Amino acid sequence: MQVGSSKNARLIEVFSAIQGEALNIGTRQIFIRFAICDLRCSYCDSAHTWQVPAQVRIERTPGLRDFEFHANPVQISDLLTWVERQNQPGLHDSISLTGGEPLLHAPFLVEFLPLVKRLTGLPIYLETGGHRPTELAMVLHDLDSVGMDIKLPSVSGESHWEAHRQFLQLCVDAEKEVFVKIIISSETVAGELEKAAELVAAVSEKVPVYLQPVTPLREEEKARMKGEKNDKLLLAPSPEQVLQWQGLMKRYLKQVRVIPQTHKMLNQL
Repeated sequence: MQVGSSKNARLIEVFSAIQGEALNIGTRQIFIRFAICDLRCSYCDSAHTWQVPAQVRIERTPGLRDFEFHANPVQISDLLTWVERQNQPGLHDSISLTGGEPLLHAPFLVEFLPLVKRLTGLPIYLETGGHRPTELAMVLHDLDSVGMDIKLPSVSGESHWEAHRQFLQLCVDAEKEVFVKIIISSETVAGELEKAAELVAAVSEKVPVYLQPVTPLREEEKARMKGEKNDKLLLAPSPEQVLQWQGLMKRYLKQVRVIPQTHKMLNQL
């Protein structure tokens, strides 16, 4: 499944914010949020990205949320203009491709990424479900770092073990900076975490893993999820569960860290 073309993409928004998760936590990024996702994770806090809005919202001034609106789909030239406007000297550490699932727009990214790197000089960071290795291979050359999910069936309702393995192997073979994020909830099955640890360790035990306790959904997020195939609302794990699971995974891996979604604490949404 791919959407759009090499010349246009379907977006949700472009804005400047503080990264709130995992390896790049606390850094300032230009976020390009792509529309459409082929997964339906139970904990998703971005269900509004599953469909394509008629308009994309573009921040005029970094961090001020002074949005203007443009029609979807978006042309490469327009997106370059909007990103360049955001790119004030010294302000941003990288560009984050997020979603939705950015790799559904792989043909567009093949054309866009070399241009935006030359234009801004900023590293490109991909946030992804980590389940589309074929599309990753199309754009990996122009990525600087990759944050990939491993979807636990007991938490997400999704299961993509072999795709995750292939995806991670591609990143390691290409010597890209890569880390794995795993959402955990009160219903996480310990055996799935052990399976994830074994998967990562078989590729490279040096790959960092970030356990992220699920953040309870807000009322508007619950409304968006209602009626979807995986609309069960999950609870965060207990401190005892988190300590136990971190210890379990550290039997296999050198770096296993627990970090919540800090951007929600900072109201950087």
